[in-house]
Amino acid sequence: MKWTIAMTQEELQRKTIVERAIDKRITQKEGAEFLKISERHFRRIIARYRKKGDIGLVSGHRRKPSNRKLAEGTHKQIREFINNPLHKDFGPTFMMEKLEEYKGIRISKETMRQIMIAEDIHEAKERKKTIHPPRERKQQVGDIVQIDGSSHAWLEERGPKASLLLFVDDATSSILAAEFAETENFFSYAKLCKSYFRSKGLPKSFYSDRFSVFKVNTGEKEGVTQFQRAMNTLGVEMIFASSPQAKGRVERANKTFQDRLIKEMRLRHICSYQAANAYLPEFIKQYNHKFAVLPHSLRDSHIPLDTSIDLDFLLSNHCERTISKDLLIHYASKIYKIITKRPPQNLIRRQVLITEDENGVVSAYLNGDPLELVLIQKQPKISKVVSSKSFDHHSYTPPVHHPWRTYGKKINGQPISVV
Repeated sequence: MKWTIAMTQEELQRKTIVERAIDKRITQKEGAEFLKISERHFRRIIARYRKKGDIGLVSGHRRKPSNRKLAEGTHKQIREFINNPLHKDFGPTFMMEKLEEYKGIRISKETMRQIMIAEDIHEAKERKKTIHPPRERKQQVGDIVQIDGSSHAWLEERGPKASLLLFVDDATSSILAAEFAETENFFSYAKLCKSYFRSKGLPKSFYSDRFSVFKVNTGEKEGVTQFQRAMNTLGVEMIFASSPQAKGRVERANKTFQDRLIKEMRLRHICSYQAANAYLPEFIKQYNHKFAVLPHSLRDSHIPLDTSIDLDFLLSNHCERTISKDLLIHYASKIYKIITKRPPQNLIRRQVLITEDENGVVSAYLNGDPLELVLIQKQPKISKVVSSKSFDHHSYTPPVHHPWRTYGKKINGQPISVV
């Protein structure tokens, strides 16, 4: 009876060395040195070859199931878990973590990836060849804080789109502050800054993109935004990135949040952004534990907030207006009258500071002193009386013999007759 023995290149080479040692062409010591094994083990191989022939040189594990192979019951549990509709679009790493958390089954990321590929629910992504050299991290926490907003369908089909505002420390990649907001505007960033400054202190600088909230992008080079004005007053430097890759730490955090946070909220059946904001501190704690790194220096560059600073006043919309001769102020298409006991001539043509907070409350200040304002309601104008003639447009179709139908249509200089 004949059969075929499959041997690897290494096993064929081993057979050659063993045969040369049996034929006394080399010593057992030389054979052991060539195969990089001990002489004792080399003698075992020779004895096994003499007893069994070529099959004695072939690994005994060939065609046998691996000792590390998953049990069929465990494999079935994993397949059921990854095919759950609730776990759609999970990546191998996140799927592996959730499998251990919910089912207590621990496998490697590569094993999970292979199972997901076999189940046709994962496709390997081709890595981009564009290389962006990493910028060296800052030494201390609070040296640079990268800020950005990400508009996304965070609740998937369970709610509308919203913007997630993120403050990421450059030295550690940890999340310092985060909050969901309806839109990415000055007041949403101001609200997050208030809670961040009161809990952590003032950072040395903010690193942002050139979004209109942070930087004036029109021809006014000397102009500053409301956010810049507030940060300049607080002594926080504004640095503007020239590309998304320049503020890569917050960009990568946004990508991770769009992957993991969405799925975590799906597993917890979170259906409102109020509930999402309540869950954010727990998620941030897990995120920082998993992804944050230690800084080069344990010193913290955050400056404690001076209790005398009124953040509500500072982080409101500021502009200047001139008091009219009737003690009126025009702001945002509205008219406000100043109520005062001062002589009118002391206020006319004076410059006042107008502030508007996130709730739309308008205040006025003269040399730092508040002024009492009363909104004057403009009466609507009387509607103009018009005739009863209708101005509705009616379509008109020319008759068959109308000259318009033969306009420009001639044969030998004569108009075409229409029958």
